[in-house]
Amino acid sequence: MSYRAKLRAGLLSATVFTGTAFVTPAMAQDAAVSDDGNAIVVTGTRRTTTIMDAPINIQAIGSEELARQRIDDVRDLADFTPGMTISDTGPGSTGSIVLRGLNASDVGSNGASYDDSLGVYLGEVPLYYDFKLLDIARVETLLGPQGTLYGLGTLAGAIRYIPNRPNVDEYEGEMHGRFYSKDHGSKPGYQVDGMINIPIVKDHIAFRSATGYYYDPGFIDYPLLINQPGVSSPQPSGTDRPIGADYTANLHKREDLNFEKTFTTRNQLLVQTTEDLKVIFTYAFQRTKTDGAQSNSAGVLGTGKYENASRYAEPVNRRAHLASMEINANIADIADLVSTSAYTNVRGRSQTDNTDLLLDLDYDYELFPAFSSWNETDNRRKQFNQEIRLVSRHGGPFSWVLGGFYNEQKYHNDYAEHVPGLSDFYGVPNNPDDLEYVSYTKSKVTEKAIFGEGTFRVTPQWQVTGGARYFKYSSNIQGGIVLPLLGDPLSPYDVDAAGGSAKQDGWVWKFNTSYNFTPDLMVYGTYSKGYRIGGPNRVGPCPADLSTVQNACALPNELMYGPDKTKNAEIGMRMQLFDRKLSFNFDVYQIKWQGIQVDSATINGATGITVNGGSAKSQGFEASFQFKPVPQLSIQGTYSYTDAKLTEDVPGIITIRTIPGYYGPYRSNANPNLPRKFTQLDALDGDRLPGSPKNSGSLGVTYTMPMTEGNLIANWTTTYRGNVVSRVGWDRGYGDKIPSYVLHRATLAYETDKYSISLFANNIFDKYAVASVGQDRSRIGVNDGVAVRYYRQTIVNPRTFGVEARFKY
Repeated sequence: MSYRAKLRAGLLSATVFTGTAFVTPAMAQDAAVSDDGNAIVVTGTRRTTTIMDAPINIQAIGSEELARQRIDDVRDLADFTPGMTISDTGPGSTGSIVLRGLNASDVGSNGASYDDSLGVYLGEVPLYYDFKLLDIARVETLLGPQGTLYGLGTLAGAIRYIPNRPNVDEYEGEMHGRFYSKDHGSKPGYQVDGMINIPIVKDHIAFRSATGYYYDPGFIDYPLLINQPGVSSPQPSGTDRPIGADYTANLHKREDLNFEKTFTTRNQLLVQTTEDLKVIFTYAFQRTKTDGAQSNSAGVLGTGKYENASRYAEPVNRRAHLASMEINANIADIADLVSTSAYTNVRGRSQTDNTDLLLDLDYDYELFPAFSSWNETDNRRKQFNQEIRLVSRHGGPFSWVLGGFYNEQKYHNDYAEHVPGLSDFYGVPNNPDDLEYVSYTKSKVTEKAIFGEGTFRVTPQWQVTGGARYFKYSSNIQGGIVLPLLGDPLSPYDVDAAGGSAKQDGWVWKFNTSYNFTPDLMVYGTYSKGYRIGGPNRVGPCPADLSTVQNACALPNELMYGPDKTKNAEIGMRMQLFDRKLSFNFDVYQIKWQGIQVDSATINGATGITVNGGSAKSQGFEASFQFKPVPQLSIQGTYSYTDAKLTEDVPGIITIRTIPGYYGPYRSNANPNLPRKFTQLDALDGDRLPGSPKNSGSLGVTYTMPMTEGNLIANWTTTYRGNVVSRVGWDRGYGDKIPSYVLHRATLAYETDKYSISLFANNIFDKYAVASVGQDRSRIGVNDGVAVRYYRQTIVNPRTFGVEARFKY
């Protein structure tokens, strides 16, 4: 997860604001920044304005701060953005993004929500992939629903990556390299990237390309990999860690499997006839590869903090193509037209150790001495978006935004579980690939919406804004499942497909007002509704003849889930004091959440799905400041408090083993007094929502000292994340209260207008900390002498230190 972020200019004031609203300059062609360095220009309101004048909760991180803090992708943002939590699960996935506590899924869950509770944009284009933050002018985070301003309906907020645009006036270029070492890993890491801007026809046509390659060394070893699946014993020394001849005959070790290899490129062509008509064509591509998870196995079979007990390597290959066309036109000085068309094609292929899933389901496969299993997944997503927006530019006290949005997502997933040697063990013929379970699912979700806002400026200091959005969506799913060990065909495409469909529409709205008491003091308030559309669960539908409990499938009422909605109330203020040496932001909010999308499991096979149930409430406050007592010194900090909990009971959504660690025999018609295999508990009113801390924050200090033709800049930043619960009802559902942790990072850099060189360190004291967990502790046990390795802990990156350099021309 190492990589670049962006253009780091030789900033004289060197404001290194850790995630608050007034950091470094915005891109020059968007707008200028005032001399005090605190008036970063943003466009999140669909109009160019400064943070100080934006009447909503918006925060921004500029290019120099992105570079200096080495914020390479969305996973790195949370430490510097109040109200945001991201459970970093490593390069194999994006991880879950939680704003203001709006999450009811288990940390590390396998639920199937169609979309996150927030919208992510690259400029004007909705993103469905975690592209690297390469050649980015700034990142804006808008907290609260934004469905009356943006095409994507959002429940909790929006994140916007504002890219540097092609420059039609002059050539530009940049080269950057970073080289570093990571504790507990055996190889050095590096990244190289560059940018070039070419004005093809001065004032009219320009091309800009940014490309990078990143190798982030892993630090998780896999010491218990099987030599020959279906033949070698996965556990040759019982429940003890194998050594000596038992080990070498059956197992081997691979080091640092959670490495990341990423290639990324983004290319833009700008064509403008005049300043009133511009068209930008963009093509972006990214490919990421890793061979293992960033998790340990919590000590099972004697494994250590930086060891994973999986029997198989777990490679992930992900790639994404994005093509878009953006048209900006001035319509007779009445309105600006923005039309964005985008197509995204994402594919992910992965393999994981599947043994513990089947041990946990307890089908007696462990009676085969060499039993092990692995699964393979191939998922493809194709997405088309069209957004058209008009923004008024005429004068007068009234201004408006009006837009339309169309979104179509097609998803296709092929999944197979292999059990090497088990077909021969059971005498099952004609199963050369030892398939145990094979499925496919195909789904399509279509959303249409119209949205708009109107603002009336009552006085030069007081404005009132109202907005609304109408949405309509439909979804359908079909799929098939086969069980070759039980005599089914080998391919799910050879059986009749099953499926279902759903559709819904509705309205959301927004009211906002603000008052500027002075140029340095503004108070604002917002009351709004947000929503997240429903969709299909990515589990194959159950066949008509459900003759075996070994079917992991969805019943008709488990195929789909509906939308969830929020009602948000917020009051905030922005102020600058002491001749603008101190800048301060503060807001307090309350969110009521209905029909929440929560994790559950299918009746057949206990496979993770998403369902609707209950209501919840999140309330808290966020604060950020920047203080520059003297021009050379900048002190900045953030703090957020989030209290998110259920407000009513939700029946049967917490699935655990009835007796933790117990593996049969189970209740049957012949033995009705025996325990059931699984029990589904109720979530209760007052249960804390998982995935976000109550308390989090950051504090940074930057000192700038002029030296020869540039500046020597030193920065120390400390981040804090409070404890997080891993699931709703964690205390009775065998979940975790993941402990809080503090991390430190530092940079010492020499920067000029043309080049920079720096030394850096992350996690300076090599703090070991758990970021999230996979599965619950009821899954820890021994099944007929075989240790179940289902429970995992994802951990933060260890101490990293290195050097980087940048040259601009």
